[in-house]
Amino acid sequence: MSALPLTPLTLQQRWSIFVVEAQTELLKTFRTPAFVIPSLLFPIMFYVFFGLLFNSAGSQAGNAAKYLMATYAVFGAIGPALFSFGVDVATDKDKGILSLKLVSPMPLSSYFAARILVAMIFALMIIMSLFAVGAIFGDVTMTRVQWGATLIAVLFGTLPFCAIGLFIGLSVSGKAAPAIVNLIYLPMAFLSGLWVPIHLFSSSMETLANVFPAYHLAQLALGIQGNSVGTAWYLHAAALLGYTIIFLALSARQFKRIDNRR
Repeated sequence: MSALPLTPLTLQQRWSIFVVEAQTELLKTFRTPAFVIPSLLFPIMFYVFFGLLFNSAGSQAGNAAKYLMATYAVFGAIGPALFSFGVDVATDKDKGILSLKLVSPMPLSSYFAARILVAMIFALMIIMSLFAVGAIFGDVTMTRVQWGATLIAVLFGTLPFCAIGLFIGLSVSGKAAPAIVNLIYLPMAFLSGLWVPIHLFSSSMETLANVFPAYHLAQLALGIQGNSVGTAWYLHAAALLGYTIIFLALSARQFKRIDNRR
């Protein structure tokens, strides 16, 4: 006797599943203070220390505070994207949770979309906190369009890092994932000019920075406030899109290998 075919899920059912999955992921994440506290506080702490205290004097203090507000917003936003996918997906894979979701009627897209939403929620909290600190204590002034455009650019600029994190999570074990993510995240942040303005680097290091997606996202944010190095914004956007496509393709390849093990 053949099995009855599954009835396709309606749009409302898919939405309900996504909402439940997103709520579950958000609750699980907020119950992990070892992840939440550093993710939210470190970018703000670094910005206060390097962006405000070290640049509190001089005629360029306001511009330095505005410049570093953008780069630390990028630094803070990409961290949750990398860790949410890189570490959590690797852990779910090792525990068999990912395999369970593969054989369940739940659309796997809800699982990944929920993680993207959680990463963006964290990014939004970090960006808005830095905006508040920069405006209140750093005398950062921008037009409403610049504030809004910076927020949107950095928020959606987390997508390439979700794709990179997904590839890491599907490629390494849960035990190795935190070390691998940190090994990529921290050097990339420094070499992309997120901690120190890129113009203080040597010419060879400035050229090297073009390799990293974090550099292109930072330049998009800086370009909105008029502090980019001069490259057209659409070239940075194209680079970010390219990274997203490449790592999604690599992730799809890794995902097929995992699926074939069942």
